[in-house]
Amino acid sequence: MHQTGRQGLTSAEALARLERYGPNTLGEAKRASWLVILARQFTGLLVVILIVAAGIAFALGEVVDAIAIGLVVVLNGVLGFVQEWQAETALAALRSMLAQKARVRRDGAERMIDTTEIVPGDIVLLSAGDKVPADMTILGAVALRVDESALTGESMPVSKSAEDEEPKLFMGTAIVGGHAEGEVTGTGRATAFGEIAELTTSVGEKTTHLQHALAGLARQMAIIAVALGAIVAAAGLYTGHGVEEMFLMALSLAVAIVPEGLPAVVTITLALGAAAMVRKQALARRLQAVETLGAASVICTDKTGTITEDKMTATQIWTPTGRYAVTGGGYDPAGHIEAEDGTPMRHGDDADLGALLETAMTCNRARLEHDGDDWHMVGTPTEGALVTLAYKGWCPLPENDPSVAELPFTSERKRMSVLAAAGEGWVLHVKGAPERILERCTRYRAGGRDHPLDEAARARFSAAFETISAQGSRVIALARRNLPTPTLPEDEDNLTFLGFVGLMDPPRPEVKDAIRAARSAGIRVIMITGDAAATARAVAAMVGLDVQRTLTGRDVENMSDADLDAALDEPVLFARTAPAHKMRLVRMLQAKGQIVAMTGDGVNDAPALKQSDIGVAMGQRGTDVARDAADLVLLDDNFATIVRAIREGRRQFENVRKFVRYLLSSNAGEVVALLANILIGGPLIFLATQILWMNLITDGITAVALGLEKTTPDTMNRPPRDKGESVIGKAGVAMIIAFSTYTGAASLWLFYHFLPMGETVARTAAFTAMVIFEKTSVFAFRSFHHSCTRIGWFSNRLLIAALVTMVGAQLAAVYWPPLQTLLRTAPLGWDHWQPIMLLALPLLVVPEAIKLLRDRA
Repeated sequence: MHQTGRQGLTSAEALARLERYGPNTLGEAKRASWLVILARQFTGLLVVILIVAAGIAFALGEVVDAIAIGLVVVLNGVLGFVQEWQAETALAALRSMLAQKARVRRDGAERMIDTTEIVPGDIVLLSAGDKVPADMTILGAVALRVDESALTGESMPVSKSAEDEEPKLFMGTAIVGGHAEGEVTGTGRATAFGEIAELTTSVGEKTTHLQHALAGLARQMAIIAVALGAIVAAAGLYTGHGVEEMFLMALSLAVAIVPEGLPAVVTITLALGAAAMVRKQALARRLQAVETLGAASVICTDKTGTITEDKMTATQIWTPTGRYAVTGGGYDPAGHIEAEDGTPMRHGDDADLGALLETAMTCNRARLEHDGDDWHMVGTPTEGALVTLAYKGWCPLPENDPSVAELPFTSERKRMSVLAAAGEGWVLHVKGAPERILERCTRYRAGGRDHPLDEAARARFSAAFETISAQGSRVIALARRNLPTPTLPEDEDNLTFLGFVGLMDPPRPEVKDAIRAARSAGIRVIMITGDAAATARAVAAMVGLDVQRTLTGRDVENMSDADLDAALDEPVLFARTAPAHKMRLVRMLQAKGQIVAMTGDGVNDAPALKQSDIGVAMGQRGTDVARDAADLVLLDDNFATIVRAIREGRRQFENVRKFVRYLLSSNAGEVVALLANILIGGPLIFLATQILWMNLITDGITAVALGLEKTTPDTMNRPPRDKGESVIGKAGVAMIIAFSTYTGAASLWLFYHFLPMGETVARTAAFTAMVIFEKTSVFAFRSFHHSCTRIGWFSNRLLIAALVTMVGAQLAAVYWPPLQTLLRTAPLGWDHWQPIMLLALPLLVVPEAIKLLRDRA
């Protein structure tokens, strides 16, 4: 420890220590520069292949082809960059909302300084509402209450004083009551927060499931393109074709195989999905984040603030003469108090209840403030819950503060007393821990009168306390004593017991349905919290979370890997967990082949957030360290938003799969026609520019519209996909083979059917037919499970608009002179269009008929 006089450091000493220890920052993950974010948009294998193809085309003098491919690469990079840069900017805005100043004593005077300038030895002055800016030893404190949930996960504030065995305050925790003075012992990385931040940085960078799948697809496409191009070039040279002709042929084939529009379509689809999720209160830091969440098979969730409202609320009242339920949550007094038969109760309806509400209101330093339709609480969570309870019971509000003296709550006393004027006399109002209050009571109030507190009554009251506590509630006892003079008694004895109030941080109303939706989607939800086991079990029961076994952090430490692995197969809940425990649990779930989503808000959650497949941090109450470690940030801190994001992620993957299959079937049809034509030995059926027109313009725009298909009704009724599941899949391979064989063969037949009319006319007919075939076949890819009749032929209006636009573009390619010159086409007559339309019809009718039969089966 760095000893300092109570006058604090001198400015010179502070400067010297700042140079020695460095700034008081955690060294959060360095924000990537815009150049780095832009550069990584061009590192994907498919993008690299496109860059190489553009270079080859340019070297061969095919400038138009090179420019077209280059524009796709640039578009893909710009779209990815814009989304990631916006996410980083949004996170920076969240950081800027945090307080950056602290009050210290230097040179014998108090001053406000930037928290980064705090050094070991500084004397820091703290009061309610302040964030603790560094680790420190408490030198003095009055009624100090500290919220340590960001560090420990404990939802209730803890009392601290200079007389504690370890009088410590930790960086990042919050003062919710009282005031204190402390000497800084550690800053930056040399704090408890810093140690956890170090653990977070030890976890390597991860790649998403979609990145793995698309990288594998890119490798396959690259190998096929190079191999077929080489074979075709060699075969052509062997049969006497010219070198330049065969290079162009090989390039055409490679261009046909590689889905040039795929990177841009994936990026656009994910970017639009990410934008949609922001409107649903989820910010994706990387484009693939939401899609990965859609693959999650396990959600490991924190309790406080995610499943619960993070607002302490009175939920029940017990008096010697009655039990009462309290409706409404948070600090909004719109709820009411109900008797056991459901009758609403107010202050004046029952003398015993009225006395309890008066004490709850008077023995209190919290207050409610009204701002429009919103209510805000100022004070500690427990006192805020009690004053809200008094409001719900229509307890009369005093015109002036009736209190004349106060004995504050301390960790030793575990009670608070307020002496207040009451009519012609004075009343000592007391609240605190039930065991401490009951031991000082000699009477109890029932029927509006005081009665002696005998052993039978004391046992009955203790049993009621244990019953409420077993339900996961925090229990506050209230008592009072009439006094003849306005003088605080020394002993606070001879109290009259009034009753108990059960307090709880209630679950968010929508969480129960969200957990039910997750269960129907085959997603397991595991609660991993730093809070007490009884409280966690009670909340789990309220939200419908099946829990048959509860393990604490200490249990996790003492269990072997085999025992913990077996425990994870059961409906289990984890309480009183530390960062290392969460890391171990996530790793063991991943070792079992699960795709793990982890939620959290505190710095203690950051290592597990980064280790998980998809880290989900809280935007409102989350720490910078947690948000930096996460892939997705919930702007409303709501568990239900996670389930909505899973739905969106599943939609994204389904749509990615749709347009990947669609693009590959289109490209494969071109490859079939090209290869068959080479084997026949005829002239080029498609030119490279025509292939690029199909792949980038007509197919690309159609695929983007296909990527905007809505979620199907059964999306959340299917189990999560397997971790190793391919984007294409066996069914996709079958679709690609079937469609490509038909479209390739039909185009080839048309080419040779019209070849006697001239090579240009025949090539134009085959080129146009392939475009029409590809536009017609898109309906078969809109859903793999349902017919278009069921989902609605016109439910995706953007797709219809894209089809009309692309058919119009193809007509321009055939009849507009500038495009005729660019694409080397010739006008077609009705005799050409008739067979094209007839051959396109089966692509629409056959898949729809198969799906209709399957729907009716």
